[in-house]
Amino acid sequence: MTRPDARTASVRRATSESTVELDLDLDGTGRSHIDTSVPFFDHMLTAFAKHSLTDLTVRASGDTDIDAHHTVEDVSIVLGQAIREALGDKSGISRYGDALVPLDEALAQAVVDISGRPYLVHAGEPAGFEHHLIGGHFTGSLVRHTFEAIAFNAGLTVHVNVLAGRDPHHIAEAEYKAFARAFRQAKSLDPLVQGIPSTKGAL
Repeated sequence: MTRPDARTASVRRATSESTVELDLDLDGTGRSHIDTSVPFFDHMLTAFAKHSLTDLTVRASGDTDIDAHHTVEDVSIVLGQAIREALGDKSGISRYGDALVPLDEALAQAVVDISGRPYLVHAGEPAGFEHHLIGGHFTGSLVRHTFEAIAFNAGLTVHVNVLAGRDPHHIAEAEYKAFARAFRQAKSLDPLVQGIPSTKGAL
């Protein structure tokens, strides 16, 4: 039975470049079933679900014979749209979240404000990271692009900063996990918050 206050969303998107089907529950336990046809991105979305305590199902296919870019971008757009829909009017949320996450030598910080104002500040990746092929198929530049698409479609203000790191896999994974932990805190329901946490009365 669906909870009357369920913060869930199902979003579908089909273009000439990709097809995406995504189901999300913000009040889940971190369960996920991810198949985007881009293995490293599957790994990152699985980590996002686990560490944000969001149940997430993603089925996507696209022109990965050309590049992973279109499929990763479209999945990220749909994830952002689903987050925005599931948040509803944002009543009772904590709104802000921040996290520092290490992965061996890598360290990333993320700060999230469920502000309704899309903005991304992203810094600290080492020179050349954006050109590195992680797993031979996922370009490092797609990490930033993922956060851009999610932030702009969900209406989030997001700051991600890489503080240390050498291995591209570790750096990327630390970034996604830091974002997940910050988002988990921001979307959580705070029993002390009455209504919408903004002096404007809307987010």
